[in-house]
Amino acid sequence: MADEEFHSEERRKEEHAIVLDFLQHGYAFDDRPSHQKTSIVQALGIQNFTLLELVPKKDIILQPFEEVYIGDEKRDKIHHIKGRLPFERLTATARSELEPTVGELVAKNESRFVEFFNKAQPLTTRMHQLELLPGLGKKHMWEVIEARKEKPFENFLDVRKRVRLMPDPKTIVMKRIISELEGKEKHRVFVH
Repeated sequence: MADEEFHSEERRKEEHAIVLDFLQHGYAFDDRPSHQKTSIVQALGIQNFTLLELVPKKDIILQPFEEVYIGDEKRDKIHHIKGRLPFERLTATARSELEPTVGELVAKNESRFVEFFNKAQPLTTRMHQLELLPGLGKKHMWEVIEARKEKPFENFLDVRKRVRLMPDPKTIVMKRIISELEGKEKHRVFVH
């Protein structure tokens, strides 16, 4: 699978999201009368790690970490998707729920991220996609490339066992995703 295929496969429309925060009475800074305010859900898309602002259906109460369907079919809890949510607009609660939510999604979809270690390609003649992960320099990059030539990695533990002094793959993938969500990265690897 070429690099382009890896990314195009990942860019499907979000079908499900994880609730980061539920604001039953809308945003505090919304100065409209309370009868005009709508509930707001700050959520993270499962497929592309997209930060989203959702409007739940009337009288629906949602909890952090709850998974909601946001696809094109009939939605049971979400009325509509208001749009993408800039990281700066996340509430304190949503920010505190972000890291554990990303961690859980990375763990649940381990094979997807192990595939990144197996398929990552050079970005330029001087920079490789693997080097975009925090804590991975040229030395680790070459060790990963050599190890995957022998046999593709099967899971995070396999990456860690076969690459000497390798930082925890799950942790570095999580850190990269959060850094991309914060808008700190020029190249996006996991967040679309």
